[in-house]
Amino acid sequence: MLIVETHEAHPWPDPLDWEGRGAEAAAAALALTPYAALADAAPMVEIAIRLTDDAEVHALNRDFRGKDKPTNVLSFPQVQPDLLETLANSDDGEILLGDIVLARETCAREAAEKGISLADYATHLIVHGTLHLVGYDHMDDVAAAAMEALEVKALASLGIANPYADQD
Repeated sequence: MLIVETHEAHPWPDPLDWEGRGAEAAAAALALTPYAALADAAPMVEIAIRLTDDAEVHALNRDFRGKDKPTNVLSFPQVQPDLLETLANSDDGEILLGDIVLARETCAREAAEKGISLADYATHLIVHGTLHLVGYDHMDDVAAAAMEALEVKALASLGIANPYADQD
């Protein structure tokens, strides 16, 4: 069973059920991967989502990635990629798949620049972060295209428009 817990370090301006939205976004992303069974696995599979501000994300980005600036989303996988396939068969009671951290000011600014709601943009970033938790990346053009295609499908299943449409 997939559990998504959200923690708001600082109130986000949109009065959304972030925990519900996070669970929908994570489930939609996982459903398109070889790890779809994790959503219904016997052990509880948890993703923690932290909604915070630029200052906290800046510090995390600096300390863990060596980049001295805020960013919109960070993902911190807690399971080694080679162990992901075995999780659905685990007899552990609970497995933390990883953490996703979103920066309020950066997300709000980027959403405004794109002309979309903060809720839809944050949902996209949660989908994006979930894919990172199960080993997807965008380090080269092929990997980026594959990851973007999954994001577009996951978001479409949630009724959210293709965030990459204006880039084509």
